[in-house]
Formats: sequence, structure tokens, C-alpha cells
Amino acid sequence: MADLKYYDIIKKPVITEKSMSILDEKKYTFLVHPDATKAQIKEAVEKMFDGAKVASVNTMNYDGKPKRRGMIWGKTAKKKKAIVKLTADSKDIEIFQGM
Repeated sequence: MADLKYYDIIKKPVITEKSMSILDEKKYTFLVHPDATKAQIKEAVEKMFDGAKVASVNTMNYDGKPKRRGMIWGKTAKKKKAIVKLTADSKDIEIFQGM
């Protein structure tokens, strides 16, 4: 496993209808590095966003989809999604505000 820094772990936020509906429960969804652990994701969120205190992290692994171009078969890259729940007394994450 590669040495991952906290800024390498979180790739981008997931902006979908379902992920926006769980913002009221202080749950935020991110695409993360496929090799990242729950402890690394928790540390990365607390370092990247000031005042955020993580209560729990749930992760989901997605394999690549099979794709074909002509006669050549391949797969898309695998992904990992993390749902991060913040504690009641922590600050909200700013990048999700106003959406």
C-alpha cells in the first residue's frame, strides 16, 4: 500500500439527490482513494475541514464496470465511496452549503 497523505485520500464530494437529502443528519459523502482505511478518512476530514469532528465513517467499494471499444474489452477504474457522519457539536462542511 502506498503512503497516503491526508490530501490524497479525499478526491471529491459526491453531489447527488440522495447525498443532499442526508445533509440534515450531518452526513457527507465523498469519493476517496480505494486503498484508504476508515481511520485515514476520518483523519483527512478532520484536517481538511476546520471544526469538523467525525463520529463515524461508512465505506463502500465499487469494482470497475466492464466496457468495450471495438473488439477490445476492459474495465473502468474501481472506486470507493465514504459517508462521513459528524458529531452534533461540530461545524458543518462549507463546500456543501448553498447547494
